[in-house]
Amino acid sequence: MLAAGAAAFPMAGAGQGIAPLVGAAGRGELQQVATLLRAGADIEQRDANGRTAVLAATAGNHVEVVRALIARGANVNAQDNQRDSAFLLAGASGLTEIVRATLAAGADLKSTNRYGGTALIPACHHGHVETVRLLLTTAIDVNHVNNLGWTALLEAVILGDGGPDHTEIVRMLVARKADLNIADRQGVTPLAHARQRGQKAIAEMLAAAGAR
Repeated sequence: MLAAGAAAFPMAGAGQGIAPLVGAAGRGELQQVATLLRAGADIEQRDANGRTAVLAATAGNHVEVVRALIARGANVNAQDNQRDSAFLLAGASGLTEIVRATLAAGADLKSTNRYGGTALIPACHHGHVETVRLLLTTAIDVNHVNNLGWTALLEAVILGDGGPDHTEIVRMLVARKADLNIADRQGVTPLAHARQRGQKAIAEMLAAAGAR
């Protein structure tokens, strides 16, 4: 289903789904991106999926293309039809250098993906330690609850594997003073989930920090 307002997204070659700047960015073609921009291409051009060039470049982890587009004023908060933005996708994918670039370009820390989660929540879910470390240096809400009823801490426990990466992420969330007792919709706390999953190190850490 298209995100609200998707029908109004400007697309180059509307009706044909042609978006040469988005395509070049997605392929990591830095020189072609520069050529198209010099020729007057709209930097916020969108393809048939509502992706902008900076989002397409992020999807391909083309860091230099992302930086070049940002330098020309690309909107790192522009969301596509499935509500990904360059900032949100970079966070979920653990693309720390792109997250850093989008933060410097005014990433909206309150923006949410199609699951109602901030960039921090999927970063915790997937065990992207360095991305989480960077995001926790910002004012991002560590206690935001997504559409599933989960915080970043709950996702790190419920969807994590209890290994070193997720353990470090939980440690960082504890250090950042995340609320350790926000339960899921069934009333199960992060500590209870960790115990149920045999995540001994995480459970001990949470209990020592005052989790119930």
